Amino acid sequence: MAALWKTVDDDLDLSHLEGDSVEELVVQNPELEAINARVQEMEKEDERIKELQLEAEKRFIVNLEGGLFPKTTKKMEVDQRSIYVGNVDYGGTAEELESHFHSCGEINRVTILCDKFSGHPKGYAYIEFEEKSSVKTALELDKSVFRGRVIKVLPKRTNVPGISTTDRGGY
Repeated sequence: MAALWKTVDDDLDLSHLEGDSVEELVVQNPELEAINARVQEMEKEDERIKELQLEAEKRFIVNLEGGLFPKTTKKMEVDQRSIYVGNVDYGGTAEELESHFHSCGEINRVTILCDKFSGHPKGYAYIEFEEKSSVKTALELDKSVFRGRVIKVLPKRTNVPGISTTDRGGY
């Protein structure tokens, strides 16, 4: 057994490397150089991605639970000046809705949502007013009759990403 260990020790003799410098030990291999170049490119790309990620995080605000929500201050401000109108007649037009709610205040935009496949109206609309006070006046038209149907008027709510009423808790 001792003879076996002696031959192993002789094979692993590294004394010839002791005086050599690191530069002398590096063997110039084109494949190895290509791999090293690719690793350096990947590290540069990683740094660029980290910078982009930090820039993106600056555009988000952090809520108390630690989640990220996009800054929606302008959207929230527009939503506070808007109303939801439900049970709208399918033949109703934006002009008719505008004339129905004209007494509430100046209207910036009327949006009637349509099915993306058929193009038919979904039966509800959003109306954006110039002033926030117009929303209170428009809420008084709840349960009024528009084209023979009783419409439902509510303040438009702002959806918060990540919070859903239809979240079923899937895996």
